[in-house]
Order: sequence, then C-alpha cells, then structure tokens
Amino acid sequence: MTSDERKQKIESYGKAYENVMKTLKNLPKEMWQFKPSDNEWSIHEILIHLADSEANGYIRCRRFIAEPGSKVMAYDQDLWTNALKYYSQSTDEALELFKFLRVMSYNLIKNLPEKAWSNVVEHSENGIMTLDNWLDVYEKHISSHIEQMKRVYSAWEKTV
Repeated sequence: MTSDERKQKIESYGKAYENVMKTLKNLPKEMWQFKPSDNEWSIHEILIHLADSEANGYIRCRRFIAEPGSKVMAYDQDLWTNALKYYSQSTDEALELFKFLRVMSYNLIKNLPEKAWSNVVEHSENGIMTLDNWLDVYEKHISSHIEQMKRVYSAWEKTV
C-alpha cells in the first residue's frame, strides 16, 4: 500500500462511526430486531457485533505497534452473537463503545511512522498479517455491514 493510499484508508477508517450513524437515521428503530431469516443478523445484532469487532481490532492494532511478532486470536462471530445474547444488549452502549474505540485507534494510527506499517502479527486463522493488512480489513468492515443493514431494511420493507 502506498503512503497516499494508506492516508485515504486512515481517513475513511476515522469516519466509520459517522457513516454508521448516517445510515441508522434512515432505518426505523422499530425494525432493528427484524431478521430476514434465522441465519441472518438483525440490525440490532450487527450493531453489537460492530462494538465487539472493534474491541478486537483495538487490541490487535496495539499488538502490531507494541508487540510486533506476537499472536492474535480469531473469534467466532456467530457463536458470540448467540452466546452473548446480542439481541438483548444495548445498541446505544454498543455504538458509544464503537465510537470511542474507533476514535482512539484512529488517533493512534494517523501519525504512525512509515516503518510501523510493516509490523506483523500472526493471526490464528489468517497467518502473518501486517498493520497495513489490519487497516485494510477494518476500513472495509464498516462499509460491508452498512450494506448488510440496508439489505435487512429492504427485506423488512417487503414485510410491512
């Protein structure tokens, strides 16, 4: 990744919370528990997932910087959804957590020296990853879930 590409991704990464909130303004809260099918997530569950994913990303980012060469563990997001009863957790609290974790990581990475971006960790599923790889994953993560929320909304609209 070039320095300019990285800067663009970092700025996009930093706007994630704003983009989620902009999307949520168009999705009535009364439909957030709607699930298009048993094996798909509701908007409510997606929002809780964003907080949990961000908490994992927050720790992973810091491992790249402070402990290059260390190991990071994957987690089974579907098991977390059920075992942690996402449907009963607070979306307001999850969104606040997501916001604060994201801004802290954004503030950390926006001025990192160039050499830090080649730091690696060993991910239990993905193998060796650089900090650039981490940025790429987490920058794209939110937009993919925004699209997922829009699909859930479209499915809900067909039921009303």
